[in-house]
Amino acid sequence: MSGMGYRTLKTAVGAGLAIWVADLLQLEFATFAAIIVIMCIEKTKKKTLHTIQKKFFASILSVILGAVFFELFGYNPIVFSFFILLFIPVLVKARIQGGFVTSMVVVLHLYTVQNADMNIFLNELSLIIIGMSIALFVNSFMPNLKREIENYKYKIEQKFEVILYELAAYLRDSERNWSGKELLEAEEIINQSKSVAIQDVENHFLRKQNKDYYYLEMREDQLELLNRIVKMVSIVSSLGIHVKQKEMFAEYLENLSKHVHSGDTTEISLHKLEQLKASMRDTELPTTREEFELRANLFYLIYEIENYITIKKMLFAKISN
Repeated sequence: MSGMGYRTLKTAVGAGLAIWVADLLQLEFATFAAIIVIMCIEKTKKKTLHTIQKKFFASILSVILGAVFFELFGYNPIVFSFFILLFIPVLVKARIQGGFVTSMVVVLHLYTVQNADMNIFLNELSLIIIGMSIALFVNSFMPNLKREIENYKYKIEQKFEVILYELAAYLRDSERNWSGKELLEAEEIINQSKSVAIQDVENHFLRKQNKDYYYLEMREDQLELLNRIVKMVSIVSSLGIHVKQKEMFAEYLENLSKHVHSGDTTEISLHKLEQLKASMRDTELPTTREEFELRANLFYLIYEIENYITIKKMLFAKISN
């Protein structure tokens, strides 16, 4: 059915269950328990808990202050309007303004029965506890996002493979037609996957961060470097000079493109890069200014690729701590 998501199903089940429990306990305004469930179910467990906290304290505050206000000044529309004017700043000051709507429903219950004795207080408290408890319970069932995150990671790695391969190919052939669309596609996938990873973190009360989110941040930093490297490769290729050092670096990039994955191969990649630098230093000195500029740019590219690999190395150091 269109629009029938996991959250919709939980809301429907929770709302019905809340009314059933409230009716079973013969509480007045039993449907209010369902309204609380509907308003408290959020996208993640942590957001649900924060919403419940705000609505609970706002509701308790409203039933106490509302009872005092109505008993002192009477049950009439003007008094209710003045109560709202005075109550909203209190909620804002306490930073629980997110509970305004539910607190107003509680106050309207007092206004409807025109009574503020202990029975109505216990009735409202019971409805609040039933609604919020059921909301917390049904929202404790969350889909496992690990497979979705892994799928995003695989797509990102595929894009990085293409980018590195195309950089190598462009160094060999400046006439090669590459639009660079993978850079934009990788950025979009990273942004999408970070949203899912944050959602996964917020579905675990004791977890502030996770390895997947660190990984995605690492890829984001690497992508920023790759954008700079693409511009520099374009400059190097536009010089139109063919030297063996350029082919050596292109070969390294092509090899790097074949080893884009979530595992830690940074030590191997850095060792091969050091070998490449040593081999390039052993070659004959440049004979023209153009060749000198090209080789200087190549060493700058090597420096950027070293940073690219080091970013991933720092990830594994961070995770192991």
